[in-house]
Amino acid sequence: MGHFREDYTVSSLRRVDLAEDPVLQFQRWWDDWTAVDRYDAAACVLATATPDGRPSARYVLCRSFGERGFDIYTNLASRKGRELSANPHGAIVFGWLEANRQVRIEGVVDELEPDVVDDYWRSRPRGSRIGAWASDQSRILSDRDELDRRAAAMAEEFGADPALDADHPVPRPNDWGGYRLVPESYEFWQGRPDRLHDRFLYVRGADGSWSIDRLAP
Repeated sequence: MGHFREDYTVSSLRRVDLAEDPVLQFQRWWDDWTAVDRYDAAACVLATATPDGRPSARYVLCRSFGERGFDIYTNLASRKGRELSANPHGAIVFGWLEANRQVRIEGVVDELEPDVVDDYWRSRPRGSRIGAWASDQSRILSDRDELDRRAAAMAEEFGADPALDADHPVPRPNDWGGYRLVPESYEFWQGRPDRLHDRFLYVRGADGSWSIDRLAP
């Protein structure tokens, strides 16, 4: 793969252009990316680890972000759920590659309050809610047919017609919930020519303020 090379020439990132609040800086880049509608801006890589430091990572969808943190939803018994329960620290990476941009966020992870999870659960398509009942996430399956049979059984039990939502909503499984990554640091990366990239690191201090430093590429 060593012959694959990309020269990053789209833009630059200067200290004077940065927002003092990393959430505002993230919002700027988010708005830039969503304005061109290339692909799902909410897709990000969530990295977790076991208590003894064995990492795992996977793409997830960030469903909201703001001053309080970045929210994702999942089966709490999945691998990421088990790891976050045992080791509540994580990292999220957003890669908006056609803009030559990456944002890396590290922090502690809290389980979301049930009312927040319920609000999001009700916003999901009925088929996705039924799918959550059908899948014991991360459990080994004998084959695809096993999953399809389970999905068909759940659709039969709850009814797949979205018109049923008003009187017969699909309840939320007890093991389905969400997590909020509360940032302790952000790194904004802008690709530049000759691998001399622009990198800026925000670190939250004990008083809640943010320091900003340029990092060598």
